[in-house]
Amino acid sequence: MRKIGKAISLLLVLVMVLSAFAACSKKDKKDNETETPLVVGYLPFSQKFSPFFADTGYDQDVVEFVSVQLLTTDRTGAIVYNAIEGETIPYNGVDYTYTGIADIAVNYDEEADITTYDIKIRDDVKFSDGHVMDADDIIFTYYVLSDPSYDGSSTLYSQPIIGMQNYRANSSAAETITDEEVNALIENPSDSLNQAIIDEIIRPVLESEFDWVGSLYGDERYASYTEAHPEQKDLFASFYSLDENYDSYAVNDEKQVLEDIIAQYGSDYKALGAGYAADETYYVNDVKTIARSIITEEKKAAGIGEDVYNIEGIKKISDTEVQVITKGYDATAIYQIGGAQVAPLHYYGDESQYDYENNKFGFPRGDLSIVKSKTTHPLGAGPYKFVKYENKVVFLEANEHYYKGAPKIKYIQLKETTEADKVTGIEQGTLDITDPTGSKTTFEQIAKINSNGELSGDKIVTSSVDNLGYGYIGMNADTINVGGEPNSEASKNLRKAIATVLSVYRDVAIDTYYGDAASVINYPISNTSWAAPQKSDSDYKVAFSEDVNGNQIYTSDMSSEDKYAAALQAALGYFEAAGYTVTDGKLTAAPAGAKMEYEVLIPGDGDGNHPSFAILTDASAALDTIGFKLNVNDLADANVLWDRLDAGTQEMWCAAWGATIDPDMYQVYHSTNIVGKGGTDSNHYHIADTDLDTLIMEARKSDDQSYRKSAYKQCLDIIMDWAVEIPVYQRQNSVVFSAERVNIETVTPDITTFYEWFKEIENTELK
Repeated sequence: MRKIGKAISLLLVLVMVLSAFAACSKKDKKDNETETPLVVGYLPFSQKFSPFFADTGYDQDVVEFVSVQLLTTDRTGAIVYNAIEGETIPYNGVDYTYTGIADIAVNYDEEADITTYDIKIRDDVKFSDGHVMDADDIIFTYYVLSDPSYDGSSTLYSQPIIGMQNYRANSSAAETITDEEVNALIENPSDSLNQAIIDEIIRPVLESEFDWVGSLYGDERYASYTEAHPEQKDLFASFYSLDENYDSYAVNDEKQVLEDIIAQYGSDYKALGAGYAADETYYVNDVKTIARSIITEEKKAAGIGEDVYNIEGIKKISDTEVQVITKGYDATAIYQIGGAQVAPLHYYGDESQYDYENNKFGFPRGDLSIVKSKTTHPLGAGPYKFVKYENKVVFLEANEHYYKGAPKIKYIQLKETTEADKVTGIEQGTLDITDPTGSKTTFEQIAKINSNGELSGDKIVTSSVDNLGYGYIGMNADTINVGGEPNSEASKNLRKAIATVLSVYRDVAIDTYYGDAASVINYPISNTSWAAPQKSDSDYKVAFSEDVNGNQIYTSDMSSEDKYAAALQAALGYFEAAGYTVTDGKLTAAPAGAKMEYEVLIPGDGDGNHPSFAILTDASAALDTIGFKLNVNDLADANVLWDRLDAGTQEMWCAAWGATIDPDMYQVYHSTNIVGKGGTDSNHYHIADTDLDTLIMEARKSDDQSYRKSAYKQCLDIIMDWAVEIPVYQRQNSVVFSAERVNIETVTPDITTFYEWFKEIENTELK
């Protein structure tokens, strides 16, 4: 190529610069679109940016920027069924209109006991490459998620979609297998089941956890653990070894340590569930799936059943309509069926291998290699299109084809950072938005940066949202009762006596531990749920704030000390009603079956490191003055708590629940799930109330949200009447914005756990 003379070169550069300025002038700038990138701080990505295989929250956020899902939900997580035209729903006194790509109609045929989900999408939705979305893209998406080789985080395949199990097993015999057959095999496992559990659950989970443990080194949040165990193998053993006498320090080979611990578990999936998720039932459904598969294979080997080429309950109705049919009705199923991110067939699959009428769905059955090849480079119909991941930054560009209109900010960079650098990144201008962990320390740091000393000011604006879960203190009705009758009024009064004193100390303890990063709650349900009672409700009550006669214990002008004294006096009334002997303001004898002292377990690392620890110590000291002992057992090893819960021998304990988008209470409160009753073993409260059971099941089978909310309120009232759970705290997560660079007035208003800051990202502007 010929070189251009220096003078001519400079002239050309000047012309180009002038042209650039002209192109960016306010007069010609398109739709107020800005070229400056919005920089968002994230913890490290796993680069699984696929709508099928993203499993971390950070990778999933990338998917949400790039893709769209069928289901539209509002700020409380409630379903918007008519999203094409949109629905206007109030939140915090403000009417918001929600729109989406699809309408979903749900119809339950009680006589046939089947539910039909009719899904109709808009006809003007385009993927970022300009291809129009249609029903074939939805069918393709469903078949990827249903393929027997699918190993992502979606559990669509576990829904009772007609023909699903037959298709995955390629046998018409699969759905003839009864739950009784499956449970019988699990109770008396064959060698093949035990080995399958090891190969498909125990080994892969522990191998993954071993790698995760290795990633903790250098992370300040885990410094106390990594400093105590400088080598990965020893930290892993401290987390997962079942043998108290096992000495990983004496084993030099880290692979041997991993193998030794895998061998400790054998096929004990319950022990792994307890260690991995503090829930013995965590892998129950996975084991049932494995057991069902083994039984199916045995029947196929015996010549029972025929080959199956499609999923009977998934049907293409038209170019814009798809139908899904399930057995029975489950209010939670729609979140799986409608929660799919619609993936483009022409990109993730092979159009030459798609022929709906001839049971070809865009990829070879049992082989998702075509789909997986696009995992690190997603494409969808969301507000932004993926450009690249480079130098620990995800680069996004506005999707000009976005059905709600191209976003006003043209470029977004999702930049990896550390937890410690999130707030300072906003302060120093290297980040525009990020999500620091909500804590007293973090909030104090933000307040110091703002000139007004508040969480929102001239430098940083903070949006705090409730975490999807809550903390509580539990009581076991089978070990704290009078006369061996957990459901008697006397037993309830005993538990209410204890709960009344515990409850009065919640405010100070939670404020001291969390500051503004948490709040006290009064019902055993996360504030994130649409079913959670609101303070504005006419029947809303502060937890355990009434005496045995139903009178209010506290008045608005009471000091803290007055409240503590009033709570003790009310507790004496409850104790007396429970059958305790009260003399001169003190308990002198317990009724038959009850005691003068009970133990409460708290996993505070042996040094009180728990938000409820101060509640217990203050309540214990107060109860001691009236002759009742509350023995606080601060556990250095949290496994002791889980072991006691699993055995059903605990009296009281402190823990936290993780919640889901649907408030279904079956797993935790239904009597069939009391530990040892053969259910999920998640009802650690041992509450067994027929009215509660009936309400739970009726609410579970209803698609009327107003009815469900009313039913769940009755459920919560029953639980509180049993006094088996003291709601304690709702901690918060936070999102912070640079007030200097982000136009706060254009940010998504009323951000919630279910309605993130980027839900209306197309409207956000930079200054």
